[in-house]
Amino acid sequence: QLQASGGGLVQAGTSLRLSCAASGSIDTIYNIGWYRQPPGKQRELVAGITIGGSTNYADSVKGRFTISRDNAKNTMYLQMNSLKPEDTVVYYCNEQIAVRTPYGRVVNDYWGQGTLVTVSS
Repeated sequence: QLQASGGGLVQAGTSLRLSCAASGSIDTIYNIGWYRQPPGKQRELVAGITIGGSTNYADSVKGRFTISRDNAKNTMYLQMNSLKPEDTVVYYCNEQIAVRTPYGRVVNDYWGQGTLVTVSS
């Protein structure tokens, strides 16, 4: 399972760091990412990182947000700097994980529970 944390209420221009920790019978964590879902809109990718470390970002967060992963801790992070009121939304982490089962390795897509970021002007 994935446990997201780090959200909160901050003022515009400040920073937050989100964390997402994976637990369970993990064999390999492949592509991972942070998503957000504005009210009335579809969930959108904010930042992603591959198992090899390649990253991609939504245009709206380039230069402000940084995604990273600590494979030893099965944890990924989203460092959010220069936050804006329009960044206010629930953020979800997503990971493609191979888990060990009695029947072998099974790859599934997992979502965290979401963490709310509120940026005041």
